[in-house]
Amino acid sequence: MMIASKKTQQMAVSIFTELANKKREAIGRGIDVIDLSVGSPDLPPPAHVVDALVTYSKDTTKYGYTLKGIDEFHEAVGYFYKQRYGIDLNPENEILQLMGSQDGLSHLATAMIDPGDYVLVPDPGYPIYEHSVMIAGGSIYPMPLVEENGYLPKLNEIPFEVLEKTKMMILSYPGNPVTALASIEFFEEVVAFAKKYNILVVHDFAYSELVFDQHPQISFMSVEGAKEVGIEFNSLSKTFNMAGCRIGYAVGNQEALKILASFKSNIDYGIFYPIQMAAVTALTSDYTALREQVIEYEKRRDILISGLEKGGWNVPKSPATMFVWAKIPSGWTSRQFAFELIEKAGVAVVPGDAFGRQGEGYVRIALVQSPERLAQAAERIQDYLHENR
Repeated sequence: MMIASKKTQQMAVSIFTELANKKREAIGRGIDVIDLSVGSPDLPPPAHVVDALVTYSKDTTKYGYTLKGIDEFHEAVGYFYKQRYGIDLNPENEILQLMGSQDGLSHLATAMIDPGDYVLVPDPGYPIYEHSVMIAGGSIYPMPLVEENGYLPKLNEIPFEVLEKTKMMILSYPGNPVTALASIEFFEEVVAFAKKYNILVVHDFAYSELVFDQHPQISFMSVEGAKEVGIEFNSLSKTFNMAGCRIGYAVGNQEALKILASFKSNIDYGIFYPIQMAAVTALTSDYTALREQVIEYEKRRDILISGLEKGGWNVPKSPATMFVWAKIPSGWTSRQFAFELIEKAGVAVVPGDAFGRQGEGYVRIALVQSPERLAQAAERIQDYLHENR
């Protein structure tokens, strides 16, 4: 009899697996399901990035192991950070290539955390934050993110006895699932807090380029002292629609990156050279496509929210990311609401409790369909709400 490890048993079946099963059942009954659950971009990468991938893939001498990030990639990340956020990075020791930011986040905890160490994790937050700590054998202290506080954690409410054992704090702004933004002032508070308690700050910046309505794009690394206490994860998945390519990076504190690099050297052999060169092309070419992408997502957001308002469901406009974080009407739990939307309206969304206790009463809706399909989804949800009030 095969028995999973205790660590694996701790992790429940992914909500995304549950949703996939619900969707499959609905489709099997002939329902046309509009999938707004998984945050996988439906838009293509810029054409010049695809061209670069095709060109370099024709070089048959580049099919061996790369072992790590090539120099051109590290320099391209440095160039991108300077151009987009005004930050200077040393390509040699302040940038580390990853197989996507989720890969890096999952490995970081194993590289840094011992049993008995605490990690401060946002609640609600992306599942890998919590699961990576569980795999490493560490302890989790959830930081509630609530609407009344702008979805920012109240650092002064964390017990001292927890802080004495805390090794790491995970943050994400623009956030997933809550879509919130953080201010420079909040990041300054985080830096001071981390210095006081000797905590590594881990900032997930995966939605750095999906910021709407002229809000500023604020990298944690832009705050004075951030490199002393933290690292920032980013990827090309959402920024350049290269999710399947699995390429990303971490920047910032040299010591933390060195530890992560040492761990990675034991478990992977680098990213395919043509993908690295396609990433170089994306990071260093004209950024017109990034602005066009923001305009497209703003349009999608507005169409969806306008449609939901017609049905009496008032949802705030997301200031960033490819998601809408919506407080559900009274009378349902998050899971009841999400599962009934699939079965009765043919629309798939993610229940908020999948991201933590504080997510109960919300759903996350991904803007990963065309404007026409989003309008159709809003109409279906309108009909469902009218029928069930």
